[in-house]
Amino acid sequence: MAGEKEKVCVTGAGGFAASWVVNLLLSKDYVVHGTVRQPGESKYAHLNKLEKASENLKLFKADLLDYDSLRSAFEGCSGVFHVASPAVLSVTDPDQELLEPAVKGTLNVLKACVEAKVKRVVVVSSIAAIVMNPDWPKGQVKDETCWSVPEYIKTMKKWYYLSKTEPESQALEFGKRNELEVVTVCPSVVLGPILQSTLNLSSSLLVGTIKGGLESLEYNYWTLVDVRDLAEALLLVYNKSEAGERYICTSHEIGAEEVVEKYLRPAYPNYNYPNNLTHTEEEKEHLSSKKLQRLGWTFRPVDETLIDSIESYRTAGIVD
Repeated sequence: MAGEKEKVCVTGAGGFAASWVVNLLLSKDYVVHGTVRQPGESKYAHLNKLEKASENLKLFKADLLDYDSLRSAFEGCSGVFHVASPAVLSVTDPDQELLEPAVKGTLNVLKACVEAKVKRVVVVSSIAAIVMNPDWPKGQVKDETCWSVPEYIKTMKKWYYLSKTEPESQALEFGKRNELEVVTVCPSVVLGPILQSTLNLSSSLLVGTIKGGLESLEYNYWTLVDVRDLAEALLLVYNKSEAGERYICTSHEIGAEEVVEKYLRPAYPNYNYPNNLTHTEEEKEHLSSKKLQRLGWTFRPVDETLIDSIESYRTAGIVD
């Protein structure tokens, strides 16, 4: 029908990045289906408060391991943004807790897309699917041709990295085999203001830096992207990329010491920052988003991301 709005679905719509994707899509006049575990729960209340949500957002109860629930959420959609994935770093049973939901969940999404006649799927992966490659030349900037090596990940027992690498490579293969347009995006650590009321995994890196009580952080060299810039990147590749492409999405590489001394301490002198923030050369990770920038992607300055993040944590009552 002429003038009918395009309908798309966002999986895991209540999550940190997905909430911003929903927000952006609504602002661009898309009709949005969002999958969540329990639509009535208070942790999804922020979605219903988004502008245009009352007329253009519909939440569906769905689970990545429940194929039929996905199938009904995708009905009538021309595109799907697959953002939902388990985000846990320490697990006792990697297969059950991480790998099965990530791999089987992604394949369920793709199969449901084929059946629902969805045209294009944007799969959110991670730089975790890029950086664990011992064969990559030392010091060379990593681009989209670099893949984490599953066998190497297994020897290092970095299961989160495997839970990103396996689904992404299988998604691209699935797309080729089934004539489904699949594009993958690999963000670095995602920071920025939260829309949801609870703290997500990537934001806890910054919260841990300002909350006090820590001698040092787990990571003293940050490769990061603003959640709002990630949302823009996902919509950009949805509309402009060739099918079957992969994009790194990162904007800043910065030491934790510089984060604190240059940006945070001058703005928030009273927080109790960790003492040991120096990073080693080994911790540095060099990645390129040039391919995404060639499509027209831009990103905001790092101070804007850091300050907006902290202000949102204060508003949510996560920090004082």
